[in-house]
Amino acid sequence: MNIKQAKTEIMHSVSAYLAKNEAGEYKIPAVRQRPILLMGPPGIGKTQIMEQIARECRIGLVAYTITHHTRQSAVGLPFIREKMYQGKSYSVTEYTMSEIIASVYEKIENSGLKEGILFIDEINCVSETLAPTMLQFLQCKTFGNQAVPEGWIIVAAGNPPEYNKSVRDFDVVTLDRVRYLNIEADFKVWKEYAKEQHVHNAILSYLELRPKNFYRIEADVDGLQFVTARGWEDLSNLMETYEAMGLSVDETVIHEFIRHEDVAEDAAAYFDLYRKYQDDYGIGEILSGRVKPQVYERIYKAAFDERLSVVNLLSDGLQGRFEKVRRQKMKTDEWYGFLKEYRAVLNNCENPKECYRTLLEEKEAHVLQEKQSGFYTREEAYAREELLKALRENCPKDTGEAAQAFAEAKQGFDEAREYLEQLEQETKNAVEYAFDFMEQAFEQKEEMVVFVTELTLGAASALFLSEHGCERYFKYNEALLVGTRKAELLSELER
Repeated sequence: MNIKQAKTEIMHSVSAYLAKNEAGEYKIPAVRQRPILLMGPPGIGKTQIMEQIARECRIGLVAYTITHHTRQSAVGLPFIREKMYQGKSYSVTEYTMSEIIASVYEKIENSGLKEGILFIDEINCVSETLAPTMLQFLQCKTFGNQAVPEGWIIVAAGNPPEYNKSVRDFDVVTLDRVRYLNIEADFKVWKEYAKEQHVHNAILSYLELRPKNFYRIEADVDGLQFVTARGWEDLSNLMETYEAMGLSVDETVIHEFIRHEDVAEDAAAYFDLYRKYQDDYGIGEILSGRVKPQVYERIYKAAFDERLSVVNLLSDGLQGRFEKVRRQKMKTDEWYGFLKEYRAVLNNCENPKECYRTLLEEKEAHVLQEKQSGFYTREEAYAREELLKALRENCPKDTGEAAQAFAEAKQGFDEAREYLEQLEQETKNAVEYAFDFMEQAFEQKEEMVVFVTELTLGAASALFLSEHGCERYFKYNEALLVGTRKAELLSELER
């Protein structure tokens, strides 16, 4: 199965394992809650889906890469305790609490979440001294003499032997106590995740044209050559930062992340072209409705790879606008909720400024708690901090009048809402201009299928179009049977 199917299965398991009966007891007792074992190649996003699952299920997550641990940190340090048996004193070996189990309790205390996932990565790549501990962990849900707290579900991940020479096989006794999920790399599934994480569009555009280069591990006379999903995502982060600093990403830099000489060389050549297309075609001008005549002359003569790159550049330009609208809307929606709550308490408030500060402190505490619980993505956490900053800046002055205090508190919100309306209108115009260009350049050909599909797959674009509509988007979406047709096109391209 792919990583998306694994995520669905784990979420179903979380729901089932945490379901309770009328007496408040777990319907499936802990002893019958089999640990889930994910087995798949490195770098395909096993840790990331654990974070997504915990966030979406609103439960805790404690994640460890077990290869970084010794037996002592996993099991605990031994110490001698004196005990009496049948009137005689004996020295008995006990253990301090495992660092891993202690981390679960610390997560419970810091977040207030009594249920969660304990995720252990690379579980079959441990040292010889730690291997028995891992088997005991999967079989008995304990580290040493310390059990995993009730309400915490065990998920472990490992690599097949072809990817790691230190892999250890599990025995039948262990395999008979786990739920085994075999995961395979899948570019189409990873692309959905990559779009949410804002992976550089040049990388996504390249992999659309070269899907076979998404994940490759090969051995030749020069040694092991490989490309992984993790490599592409890490390269994307560097590219974004380098570009912001005015630095170039050449083949040497790319090869530091894409450890396959042919793929790194090919990707470097494509990235150079991609940047050139962005300048030559004037993507910003197209989205502003100012298309130069020579642009059409060039696109009519261009090869399919170049035309598809231009479509992806257009899509990327629009997605940036969609994301800006989504962030601003998130800010104004939560701001509105805060002001609504403030208005409700004003009538019974002697000091409007102090009431505002009290609500703000409660909001700050709530955001901090949510962040500590891991319920925000990095983007969501940033948006909340921006909102809190705005709320602090709009705290009303010392005044005894409720109406005046509310007007002062609301002033910044009115400006934010006007800015949102401006962004929405500019984005609606950009979508229309993009369709103007697409219709004149490609009519209803393959490129239009790709363009409409990208609008459909993007979370921010799908949300915007559902709320604001676009007649041509819905027309082409239905007429071109988006999704199915695109899959056929890409399949033909691979051949």
